[in-house]
Amino acid sequence: MTRRKRQVYIYSAVTIGLTALAVYLVMSRTRGPASGKQSVQGVTQALLRHLPENCPTVQFTDVSDSSGVVFRHFDAVRSTMLPEDMGSGAAWSDYDNDGDLDLYVVNLAGPITWSPARIAESRGNALYANNGDGSFTNVAKAAGVDHKGRDMGAFWGDYDGDGDLDLYVTSYGPNVLYSNNGDGSFSDVTSEARVGDNSFSTGAAWGDYDLDGYLDLYVSNYVEFRPEDTSVKESSMQYQATVPFTLNPSSYTAQANRLYHNLGNGSFEEVAEAAGVDNLTGRSLSVTWCDFNDDRRPDLYIANDVSANGMFQNVGNGTFADIGASSWAADYRGAMGLAIGDFDLDLDLDIFLTHWIAQENGLYSNMRTEFEDMDADSLRFRDIADGVGLGEIALNKVGWGTDFFDYDNDGLLDLLVINGSTFENPENTRELIPMKSMLFWNRANKGYFNVAQVAGESLNRKIVGRGAAFADYDDDGDVDVYVVVHGGVGMLLRNDGGNDNHWLKVQTIGRAPNTRAIGAKLRLVSGGVSQLREIGAGSSYISQNSLEAEFGLGTSTLIDSLVVTWPSGLTQVMTRLDADQTVVVTEGSH
Repeated sequence: MTRRKRQVYIYSAVTIGLTALAVYLVMSRTRGPASGKQSVQGVTQALLRHLPENCPTVQFTDVSDSSGVVFRHFDAVRSTMLPEDMGSGAAWSDYDNDGDLDLYVVNLAGPITWSPARIAESRGNALYANNGDGSFTNVAKAAGVDHKGRDMGAFWGDYDGDGDLDLYVTSYGPNVLYSNNGDGSFSDVTSEARVGDNSFSTGAAWGDYDLDGYLDLYVSNYVEFRPEDTSVKESSMQYQATVPFTLNPSSYTAQANRLYHNLGNGSFEEVAEAAGVDNLTGRSLSVTWCDFNDDRRPDLYIANDVSANGMFQNVGNGTFADIGASSWAADYRGAMGLAIGDFDLDLDLDIFLTHWIAQENGLYSNMRTEFEDMDADSLRFRDIADGVGLGEIALNKVGWGTDFFDYDNDGLLDLLVINGSTFENPENTRELIPMKSMLFWNRANKGYFNVAQVAGESLNRKIVGRGAAFADYDDDGDVDVYVVVHGGVGMLLRNDGGNDNHWLKVQTIGRAPNTRAIGAKLRLVSGGVSQLREIGAGSSYISQNSLEAEFGLGTSTLIDSLVVTWPSGLTQVMTRLDADQTVVVTEGSH
């Protein structure tokens, strides 16, 4: 039996035992308010682990004020309607091709009760152009992207192959596609592109599923929300909290998702049902394209709320196989945030999910390298969150934005989880209950440890967190984070100290039309350790991280090899690269 298989069996045993304990304690909460409160606090306190020695000294500093990124989300009074509490997200990109990463932040311009005229007079989304000196300027209005709606997420991709990143904005209401004009301005091309879904859209992801070079667009839709429903006065009890009918996603049926196939002429054709990925029963929130079985074809994973998650394997003829059950990655929980990364350094990509209260978070380990007798194209995942310290510790949290990122550059992928309740403050129902976020430090075979308490005041602040977007915006070699705070001012969290260890950042330039090489895989070897990244994989929560690959190198100062496998199938190899630099790799260059 291999060491890795022994770990899997140990994790499984621990998972079964701890899950049984957690289920018992969660069920005990139905016996009365006092019992429930003590149970959830007791189990989470019992599962806390002492901080290990040699915790990183990295601090996350909120530099929103000094940087000029001061964005107040949903500056209005809640009307107790589901769409108002679900958003919003943010997205990083270099939209103007000046070498600096810019930030788009999404807003809920007003409650459901506001008229279209009042929404039009409210504050829209923001586009913060990076000035290159640590400061930003909001240019959304001048650029034509200050959309005003009940917006959810934002997603960048060069859909027309002209070298400029275009922007798709999802909303409770009409979605919008902005074409980048290349001069700092954008044009609304939603109608001619035929991507104007008027649903309750949440997440989206760009990817070339048919490998024709053009980026296709998958849009995840949530529920058939009807504010005029006659049951609006009904409510239910959930964990000793009264939840109005209009805040409960189970009150509404799921909406079908969309797959927009890029026709290469500036327009798209909606083919989700024909391709087998409309996911009719999923209340979808986050979605990502990712080549999980390394066959060069992007597969599709969907995080669904109070419904089974979706895993769709790309079979290569324009259709997908629904392998949710057989892949073991289709749990029925309240999934919100979604991260993709090779946390265990076995060169396959794993899945992390944030969940609603009392449901734990999930870490689905990709088992391709563990099951030697499995077919090459098959996929199996195992939820090992409990065994590595990521599961029950989150029982009393509602998790949203998240990502695998090596915040201390030691060569192991860590995790940030942004939390924030969906429960109303019983003393003031205009507010939602804030929560602390969690920063999990990866200690390899010792698992993950929540080190937020020693990572700066900003991560110890209680917030109503939602989306989170990750990028090295100041180009200093460590990854920073922007966090959307529902009903409050967002936080631009600068990483201070992560570059004490060595690092490498890689920017990929693909052949047109996929000019950002979304779907490219990068394998790096340094100091005897191999790492894997995929450009564009992962979605946080209705947000988008930068389309770059960041690698932590620890004490290594030399990269032995960097192998880039482009979506076209071309492979390029670079050797003996110096650490602590940004490398730009162009497809087909020598």
